[in-house]
Amino acid sequence: MNRRQFLQNVALATSALPLTTAGSSQRSQTQGKPKVGCLSWCFHSLGPAADPEPALDIIGKLGFSGVELIVTASRDLKEFWTDAKIDRLNQKLRQNKLLVSQFVLFQPVVEDLSSTDRAAREQALANFEAGCRIGKKLGAPIINIVAPWARDLRGPTGYLPRYYEIANPKPGQKYHIDIAEGFDWDRIWNAYVETTKACLSRAKAHGLKFSIEQHTHCLVPDAASFLRLWGQIRDDDLGYNLDAGWTLLQREYPPVAIYKVGRHLMNVHMRDIDGLMRQFPAFGRGVMDIEAIVAALKQVGFNGFASIEQDRHPGDPDMQQICREYLRIMREYL
Repeated sequence: MNRRQFLQNVALATSALPLTTAGSSQRSQTQGKPKVGCLSWCFHSLGPAADPEPALDIIGKLGFSGVELIVTASRDLKEFWTDAKIDRLNQKLRQNKLLVSQFVLFQPVVEDLSSTDRAAREQALANFEAGCRIGKKLGAPIINIVAPWARDLRGPTGYLPRYYEIANPKPGQKYHIDIAEGFDWDRIWNAYVETTKACLSRAKAHGLKFSIEQHTHCLVPDAASFLRLWGQIRDDDLGYNLDAGWTLLQREYPPVAIYKVGRHLMNVHMRDIDGLMRQFPAFGRGVMDIEAIVAALKQVGFNGFASIEQDRHPGDPDMQQICREYLRIMREYL
């Protein structure tokens, strides 16, 4: 065989190889069909005992097919989310033909999952399992949390992820986070891995999957850190909840993050963002590349929900108007 014949044979052999690599998920070989949902807290507060019941009528009438519900305070697990309340919510869900795409535990409910104090961590796990029981009763397939941040970190805001800029710094003012003496990242990370395993075990015991969302300064702030966590647990019932706004706020391009996590992507929160990547304006009024996000979701075979999560700003349109625009844009690209 001469050199030209050898190269021709190699080319023919290469063209016959599959485009996906060994171990790739079958999901990535078929076009995904994302569904369009809405978070209930677009229409209610995130304060204690926040009632999502009126929001379900609005979301259903707008034409959404899925909704996320949230526990906003630890005491609500017993005092608000009673069996009677859950029965009423299930009736509302049926009336409005809505599926609960995932059930969410607000960060304060489970913030001590990252604590190095065993008693605090056990209480957070108990809260998590209580949330699993409620989510199961509501027919949710997924239990969700935002990853906690290390309790050894303190910033000037109660919710540390919101501390990502100084809009008008005073002379000499520095961007600063207090780090506790003796801060040990490896110890905190390894404890969080074990705690995540404990959460996942509880979720699976109730027939649920477990999704983790990334926020600034949290133990999972981006796609790569989630992949590190998944690599130490290696269970397909653990997945990623990508928030498009928080992703781009940290200068990670959401479509690339979608490709990174691939088959581990379980749920998406959709936001728009301003040109400085600092605020989340009314959907459709910012610079978020929605078309590219939808294309990436289809390409990786994502069949879950992409749900709007909308901040409120003075001068914004009515929330129902924003949601109608979200539906219009998403239906166009889908």
